[in-house]
Amino acid sequence: MSHIHEHKDDLLNRVRRIAGQVQAVEKALETDADCAKTLHLVAAIRGAVNGLMDQFIDAHAREHVAHPDLSNEERAQGVEELLQAIRRYSK
Repeated sequence: MSHIHEHKDDLLNRVRRIAGQVQAVEKALETDADCAKTLHLVAAIRGAVNGLMDQFIDAHAREHVAHPDLSNEERAQGVEELLQAIRRYSK
């Protein structure tokens, strides 16, 4: 997956930020932090994960669905993979 490799550093930075946000929630729980503060931390995680998912969906659609060099079979497989991921994510 060359398109992922090309954006590897950006993706890793996003994942590391999300990991830091999850650690902040863990710390908030351990220290009995204010409920509203913890709620905002969790909401931030959701936003960060949504952004990461958007980036993956965009890259997958461009490389495995819309790329002009794909065969119809490859394109159909790319669409199916994308739909499966979206279905799983939206549950």
